[in-house]
Amino acid sequence: MANPLERLFENFLWSSRLVVITAVLSSLLAALAMFYMATVDAIYMVSHLVHYADPAMDPGVRSELHATTVTHIVEIVDGYLLATVLLIFALGLYELFISKINAAEGDQNSSNILLIKSLDDLKARLAKVILMILIVKFFEYTVSMEFSTPLDLLYMAGGIALIGLSLYLSHVGDAEPH
Repeated sequence: MANPLERLFENFLWSSRLVVITAVLSSLLAALAMFYMATVDAIYMVSHLVHYADPAMDPGVRSELHATTVTHIVEIVDGYLLATVLLIFALGLYELFISKINAAEGDQNSSNILLIKSLDDLKARLAKVILMILIVKFFEYTVSMEFSTPLDLLYMAGGIALIGLSLYLSHVGDAEPH
């Protein structure tokens, strides 16, 4: 039979896991803020494209509008990916430290990415989304890159090869042993 003081301390220790709720709520609020900001950016971007089809527009201006629009689209995708990371983080922390999300486990429409079984599972899922953010950032950089020497083009090709390798390795890690 456990000592009453030991039982009290163990109950306190077990209840202390609930402090994680602050991280869950903060991550959820940050995710909602990122979804909001990316959506507002998308709406503004579309509103600026109204004049893109204007035949009187100077071709140089149209080309500049095209380049800035592609950059804005990449930034919007980046914002949504960051919001997704924060959402997965909030859901994962909740499932690991607070309680299972019964609505997600019982719903056949729920994605497996939202069902977190362990801390390693959470880290693996976050790593994949962060890898996607890095790929989007690389794409954003290469869209605006000016190639002044053939070496610049070679550097970009090397970066693309490394991205392909990282994607391959991330999928190899997921393969189940046969």
